[in-house]
Amino acid sequence: MFNKLKQVKDLRSQAKTMQNALADENITIEKKGISLEMNGNMEIQKININNDLSKEKMESALKDLFNDAVKKTQRVMAKKMQEMGGFPGLG
Repeated sequence: MFNKLKQVKDLRSQAKTMQNALADENITIEKKGISLEMNGNMEIQKININNDLSKEKMESALKDLFNDAVKKTQRVMAKKMQEMGGFPGLG
C-alpha cells in the first residue's frame, strides 16, 4: 500500500515538474495580421488584433489561430514529455 502511495506522489511530482517546464514554452501563431501567443500550459499570453479586418474575417482568423495554437502546443507538450522520460506506469 505504501508503495502505491509513493508511486502516486512520484507521478504528482513529475506532473508538477512537467507543468513548470511547459509554462516556459511559448508558441506564437500569426495569420491575417492577427497574432496569438500561448504558453505550453495552453494559457493565452497575448493577442494582437488587426482592426482593419471585417468581423467575419476576424472571427475566422481567431478561430484558426486558436486551433493551430492548441495543436502546436500539444506537439510541444508531447515532445517535452518524451524528453523528460514520459510518465512511467502510464500507457
